[in-house]
Amino acid sequence: MKSILNADLHCHSVISDGTLTPEQLAERAKAAGVELWALTDHDEVGGQDRALAAARAQKLPYLTGVEISVTFANQTVHIVGLGFDHHDTQLQDGLRRTRGGRGDRAQEMSDSLAKVGIVGAYEGALKYVGNPDLISRTHFARYLVEAGVCKETSEVFRKYLTEGKPGFVPHRWARLQDAVQWITQAGGMAVIAHPARYGFTPNEEYALFTEFKAHGGQGVEVVTGSHSPQEAVRYADTAKEFGLFASRGSDFHSPEESHTDLGALPWLSGELTPAWEVLADRIQ
Repeated sequence: MKSILNADLHCHSVISDGTLTPEQLAERAKAAGVELWALTDHDEVGGQDRALAAARAQKLPYLTGVEISVTFANQTVHIVGLGFDHHDTQLQDGLRRTRGGRGDRAQEMSDSLAKVGIVGAYEGALKYVGNPDLISRTHFARYLVEAGVCKETSEVFRKYLTEGKPGFVPHRWARLQDAVQWITQAGGMAVIAHPARYGFTPNEEYALFTEFKAHGGQGVEVVTGSHSPQEAVRYADTAKEFGLFASRGSDFHSPEESHTDLGALPWLSGELTPAWEVLADRIQ
């Protein structure tokens, strides 16, 4: 596979917290000029067969994908898996355990919002959920926009659902070690998603990358929908420092909500080794 490739290896469908089906995403990716695609729903591989079939119908090369929620340094970190066997039972069991606490957490979020006068948030959020096991803050945010509490989802996350704000409920996700090993033992590559988003101190970030690499992690998203050009340069340097392969993905969720559409990212630096070069034999 060539280094300069319009690969989009991070997006979400209705199976987790996106608004489009896997079939609609495949069609949108193909129309946008994407040359290699992966669907990476949160903590769930239930959409992989549909995504693969849809990609084949579009004659669009495809890599299996997932985005696993991890707790590291008391924060939620996301680890993308690419090119694995999505039927692997250890991976599926681990994801099932990771999803398990979302329902109780959602009820607590709703109770917290009710204390500031926003009632019925759980029931409202459920209207936006394709899979109740994967109810998330994004579904609550969409309901708060519908209810007129905020004008857009970005405003919701400024005023609610984040630490110190009404509706925030922490959750203990998978361990970093577990997430990396679920992916790698299923034959895939583990990738740190959008590292600039976590707001770690330099020491915390160094610890994240060091531990990730020690557990068998191999990649980092350098170019992604939430990275500025300066952050892309910064994490290109980080990829070289830690000997990691570079990935590229929009983190697309919805035509109405996402800042970056499928296929619309800047190019990956030619100085880096792209993840897809290493995963060439796993592209379907």
